[in-house]
Amino acid sequence: MRRRVVVTGIGCVTPLGAAIETVWGRLLAGESGVGYTSLFDASNFPTRISAEVRDWDLSEVGENPDDWKYQGRHTKFAVGAAKKAVADSGLDLDRLDPTRFGVYLGSGEGQQDFNRFSEMMVAALSGGEFDLGRFVRKGLETLHPIAELEQEPNMPAGHLAGLFNAQGPNVNCLTACAASSQAVGEAVEIIRRGEADVMLSGGTHSMIHPFGVTGFNLLTALSTRNDEPTRASRPFDRERDGFVLGEGSSMLILEHLDAAKARGAKIYGELVGYGSTADAYRITDQHPEGRGAKGCMAAALADAGMGPGDIHYINAHGTSTAVNDKVETMSIKGIFGEHAYKIPVSSTKSMMGHLIAAAGATELIVCLLAIRDNVLPPTINYEFPDPDCDLDYVPNTARQTRCDVALSNSFGFGGQNVSLIAKRI
Repeated sequence: MRRRVVVTGIGCVTPLGAAIETVWGRLLAGESGVGYTSLFDASNFPTRISAEVRDWDLSEVGENPDDWKYQGRHTKFAVGAAKKAVADSGLDLDRLDPTRFGVYLGSGEGQQDFNRFSEMMVAALSGGEFDLGRFVRKGLETLHPIAELEQEPNMPAGHLAGLFNAQGPNVNCLTACAASSQAVGEAVEIIRRGEADVMLSGGTHSMIHPFGVTGFNLLTALSTRNDEPTRASRPFDRERDGFVLGEGSSMLILEHLDAAKARGAKIYGELVGYGSTADAYRITDQHPEGRGAKGCMAAALADAGMGPGDIHYINAHGTSTAVNDKVETMSIKGIFGEHAYKIPVSSTKSMMGHLIAAAGATELIVCLLAIRDNVLPPTINYEFPDPDCDLDYVPNTARQTRCDVALSNSFGFGGQNVSLIAKRI
């Protein structure tokens, strides 16, 4: 018989803050974390806005920032969120068998050293044509070996294992915007199978740098509503024009239910459903009939042993792009039928932007807090109804209502789709 898995600790570092209750309060108040980009000079980019993590460093969780100077923003965010989650769980790590404690992350690549790369290009072009020898020599002179190593997406998971002496399974997946949801789902399976007793799982990412913004601009995926930063992310609204790039990290402590109860742990909820599919269609487009999105929701419901009428709330992928919001709406209706019109659906990306690999874990935490407090966060900036998006999107104002079971959707470039279902214990 498979073991039941519960969440006993949560932590985050996000554009809306780095304390769970602060972030939750701002979400319920409909506040936005979007502003003008300050991490680099974005004045000549089509998109000059983003949702940055501001006014935070590792000293807030007792770490010396100088000890992490060669690590990227995503690793620092992961350390901060993980230390908060472990502390919140109340786990006594000294009494935990370290070989039964694992880490499973959905982490993005490290931050590229744009300035030094530019210096290498200038050196290589000094003779008028590109000279690979000069490019390499300049790189050997200026690049730092540790900083270069830290660009590998598995590094945050390695650092967390070292911090907490987690000697069990250690895995990172990078399935774009579905990464941290997939990480949590796979971590749940590890505990269900009995391969670990505790898993630290979640995601971390920062793509707010010249390469990241350039790439998404080339894909025409980002909003260019630069004159109204806080109104730029507007999921399901007819005037939506793209997502707002965010950054951050969210982490969860997962345990099997019996062990959590035995130690008297605080339990946020049980993870009962996990579905994962691929569109097998195009790299940057969802299947027009939403076959992958429908498939992962159906799989999560089947895994949970639930039917459409059991879901009280859906935290949508809800990116604020024309295609995603239309296809996600269609997919929800395809799975839930007429009942879809009775299920509140909201997108918290309207307030904190799209955290890419960290988005799914962040939104799962939102679902757990909605279950805890019986209140649903809104979709802000919803002003103009779209006939293709005709569900109840909890527009602009939080809603007090019964919420015992919540579903979280994450759909990524490349066609990866994940749905997770959490329920009250």
